[in-house]
Amino acid sequence: MYAVFRSGGKQYRAAKGDVLRLEKIEADEGATIKFDEVLLVGEGSDIKVGSPLLSGSTVSGKVVRQGKTRKVPVVKFKRRQNYLRQGSHRQFFTEVEITGITGGSGKAAAPKKDADEKPEAKKVAKKPAAKKPAAKKKAAKKPAAKKKAAKKPAAKKKAAKKKAAKKSAD
Repeated sequence: MYAVFRSGGKQYRAAKGDVLRLEKIEADEGATIKFDEVLLVGEGSDIKVGSPLLSGSTVSGKVVRQGKTRKVPVVKFKRRQNYLRQGSHRQFFTEVEITGITGGSGKAAAPKKDADEKPEAKKVAKKPAAKKPAAKKKAAKKPAAKKKAAKKPAAKKKAAKKKAAKKSAD
């Protein structure tokens, strides 16, 4: 059996015997704690999903230890602004061993029956609305193909004649 529960703004999937690192929880080592914000409880193909929480279900655990994670460098830097700030951060955590999961009386993920159980007396046949004529679709204009510039053969002939005349003059 496994469960998905919420603690410290995060969601965790846990089974009995798992050891999880959670956000810091104010509790002594060896103390038992209960998580009431259970979102899902499942075992094989039998899954109970809350909307958003399962009522009556809890995840219980024992605090194994309190600690800090390793140091993480924090650098703030803006180029060409003479701005550099360096620091470090160590996040607090609580290690919890999951000792038990109780699956409450949550409903399985199924559509609500309230919408289907409306009395038939209230159903009124509506007159079909007058259909508006469909708006004509404007044909997309295709851009005209670019025409190649017409060559000026006269200019080339004149240039060729000038070159020929220069060669013969030399």
